Amino acid sequence: MANYARLFALFLAAAPLAAASTPSPAAAAANRLVDFELAHENLYDGLEPIDGLGAPFADDADDLPAPEPADYELVTEQERAGIFERSVDGHEAHKRWNASRARKHKRDWGKAWKGYSTIARAGWSGVSAMQCTLVDDDHIVIYDKAQNNALKGKNGKPAWGAVYRISDESYRALNLETNSFCAGGGWIGNGTLVSVGGNPQQTNLNNGAKNGLAGVRFFTPCSNEKCDVYENPSRIRLTSPRWYPSTVRLVDGSLLIAGGMIAGGYNNAPSTDNPTMEFFPPKGNGLPFYSSFLHDALNSNLFPVLWLLPNGHVFFAANQLAMIYDPVNNVERRIPSLPNGVTVTYPGSSASALLPLTKANSYTPEVLFCGGTTANLDISPSQLSATYPASKQCSRMVLNTAGIAKGWQIEQMPMGRIMSDALITPDAKVIIVNGASQGIAGYGNVRDEIGASNAREPVRQPLLYDPDGVVGRRISKNAPLQKFERLYHSTATVIPDGRIWISGSNPNDDVTTVTYKTRYEVEMLSPPYMSMPRPSFSGQPANILYDKTYSLKISLPKGTKKVQAALLDVGYSTHGVHMSQRWVELDATLNSQTKLTIRGPKTTGLYPPGPAWLVVLADTVPSVMKKVMVGPGSSPPVSESAIRNMLARTSG
Repeated sequence: MANYARLFALFLAAAPLAAASTPSPAAAAANRLVDFELAHENLYDGLEPIDGLGAPFADDADDLPAPEPADYELVTEQERAGIFERSVDGHEAHKRWNASRARKHKRDWGKAWKGYSTIARAGWSGVSAMQCTLVDDDHIVIYDKAQNNALKGKNGKPAWGAVYRISDESYRALNLETNSFCAGGGWIGNGTLVSVGGNPQQTNLNNGAKNGLAGVRFFTPCSNEKCDVYENPSRIRLTSPRWYPSTVRLVDGSLLIAGGMIAGGYNNAPSTDNPTMEFFPPKGNGLPFYSSFLHDALNSNLFPVLWLLPNGHVFFAANQLAMIYDPVNNVERRIPSLPNGVTVTYPGSSASALLPLTKANSYTPEVLFCGGTTANLDISPSQLSATYPASKQCSRMVLNTAGIAKGWQIEQMPMGRIMSDALITPDAKVIIVNGASQGIAGYGNVRDEIGASNAREPVRQPLLYDPDGVVGRRISKNAPLQKFERLYHSTATVIPDGRIWISGSNPNDDVTTVTYKTRYEVEMLSPPYMSMPRPSFSGQPANILYDKTYSLKISLPKGTKKVQAALLDVGYSTHGVHMSQRWVELDATLNSQTKLTIRGPKTTGLYPPGPAWLVVLADTVPSVMKKVMVGPGSSPPVSESAIRNMLARTSG
C-alpha cells in the first residue's frame, strides 16, 4: 500500500496481530492487543498544503449548484462572525461460504442484477458496530461506545474499537483514549481517518474511556496489521463539545464538521444545542461559527445529512429542513423542506444518499431520502410510542435551478422504515438495509418498548432502488431476508468485491442479552454479480490526478458491449448517515479489448481529494474495486494561526 503523506507527520509502530482462533467476541482477547509509539510529539509540524487544488465555487454566492464548476480557486482563510464558544479475492471468499438464504431478482435491473442474491454469516465484529468505514482491500474500522464489550484493549479493559479483517473474518482491538459514543467521522485528503466528537466519560460502562465530546481520533492505514488510533486532546481537539455531529469532505480535502449537542440526552433542545460548524484542520480564526439553519432545525437536528456538490457548495438536511451552504463565504440558502412532515434526521433517522453523478445526468446532483417519521419529536418522549409507524416515503430532488423549483419527487416503499442504511453499490444502484418499521431511534425513552428499544418490528427485507428507473418501479424487494434484527446502532458498508457488510445493533445502555440484544454478528449480502463473469483490471495508479489520463490493462467478459469506470467513496457510516459517500463516473475509452484509458475527475467538486475506490463496469457488471488516492495525497491546508487561536481559546 502506498505511503501517503500523513496529516501531522504521524507514524505508528505496533506489535503483530495474532490470528483469530474462534468466532466468539470474548475469545483470545489477550493475543489481539496492539502496542504503538508516537514518532513525533508536535503533531502540527511538517505540514504541506495541497498544491494547485482549490475550491471550484461559483462567482455568485447565490448561484445554485451547477454540474460544471468554475475553475479552481484556492480556499482563502476568512474570519468568521457570530462565534459560538463552548469550551482478497472476493470470488474465493464467496465460494467458501454457505449461503443461509437466496432470492431471485424478478425486476429488470440490468445484467448485474439478473439472478440470485444471497446472504450469509461472516464471523463477528469484536465490538458492536455503531460506526464503520472501509480502510483497504481487507480491513474495516469499527467504533462503538465505551461499554463492557468482551474484547479487551491493551490496558486489559473492554475495547470500544476494532479492526475487522474481511479475508478470514477475524478482528483485533483498537485502543481509543476517549469515548466515541455517537461520534462522526470521515477521511481527509491525505488518507487519514478522522473521528470527531463523542460522549463524556461514563465510568459505569467503561472506566477506561475519557471524555470524548471534543475528541479527535486519527487512524492512518498501514500494511502490517499494526495500525492503531492516536489521540492527543491537549493539542488536537474540536473547538466545542459535539455529540451526534456530522462531517463532509470539502474540495481542499479538509472536513466540515456540523452540529451536535454539548451534552447527552434523548433529543436536542435549546439548552444543549451546538448550532455551529467548524473545519478540520482549523481554518480562519480556528473557532466555530454559528449556523441559523442548524438552530432553526431544532429539536431533531442531530447527525445532519451533508453532501458536497459539484460546485463546492454543501447540501444540508436536518429535521425537515434543507439548505445549500457555501463554506467559503459562509452563506446559507434555504431550499424546499422535506415533504409531508417527515423528519429525516435523528431520532427520525431516514436512509439517505447523494445519487450517482454520471455522464448521462451531466453530473447534476440529486439527493434521496427514504423513510423517517412523522411523529411529533418535540413533545416529551413519554408521550410517544415504539409502535408509531415509520414513514414509507422516498423523496428525491434535483439540485439545480429547475429541480429546486420543481421540488421533491415522492414515491413509496413497500414498508415504513426508520434507522435504515442506503448504500451506493459499485454499479450505481442503491441498496437499503437495516432498520425498523415502527418507533424512532434511541433507547429507553418511549412507551411500548421491547427491551429498551424505542423501535420495534425490525425490517429484515433489503430494498433495491434503481436511480434511473421509472417512478413507481424503482424499488424492488427481491432480496434475501437478513437473519438478525439491525436496529439502533447498526451499520453497513460496501466492500471491495461488491458485497454488503452488515453488523451492529444495540438499542441498550450497555452490553446485554435482552430482546433486541447487543449484536456482534456480521452478515454479508452478495448481489447476483458476485457469481457472474466479471471484468478485471490492473495497472491503476496510486494517485489519480484531476483531468489527467491513465491506461488500465483490462479483461472483459465475452460479448461485452459497454465499458464504464467510476470512483466510489463508500463513506463513514453511523446512524444511517454515510458521510461523504458518492459515486462519480469517469471518462473511459476502450482502446482495445485489453486497454482502457480513464480520465481523472475534472474538478475537486466532483470528487474531493482523498481515498477512492476505482471500479470498471462491463455492461453494468462491476469489477472488484481497487483503492486509489484522488489528488496528490498531501495534507489539507493547515493554518498555524488558526491552530494557535483554537488552542488558546479552548481547553482539552
